[in-house]
Amino acid sequence: MQKTVYEDYKYSVQDTARIYVGCKYTFGEFLEEEEILFKFRLVMQKYILPEADLEDTLETHLYYLAPDSFLVKIYRQMKARVRVIMLEEKKPFLGRGTKGASGGTGTAGKKRYVTRQLTVEELVSVPPREKERQGYIIQELSVSKLALTAL
Repeated sequence: MQKTVYEDYKYSVQDTARIYVGCKYTFGEFLEEEEILFKFRLVMQKYILPEADLEDTLETHLYYLAPDSFLVKIYRQMKARVRVIMLEEKKPFLGRGTKGASGGTGTAGKKRYVTRQLTVEELVSVPPREKERQGYIIQELSVSKLALTAL
């Protein structure tokens, strides 16, 4: 069996206000990556890593994070946002749908993938089973640089 490595989603980008990190990093790789801001790595090592495993990816960690976890408060403090790709049903415009037996317009639409920016609270409020049903793919974690300095 061939093991696929997603190097495209292992990146770190900064602008003046935020740090953006690809979610395919394992925590071990994340802590060793020199391009990621030192303060961010320090916060992850001190607060997040004790409740995670070095082999876990950021994607898996965020996907299964419990809503009542202390880590949600840490992410909120960092003003973390998550970029998620999900499957969404495109609803037809009024009057443009398939005609049902009653002659009215139906609600059947095409499914498509859309990208959304969610807070960590919004992400963890969706149960893992629902995330699987909607095809969630967690792409990126971004945090505020200003919020990092407050931790």
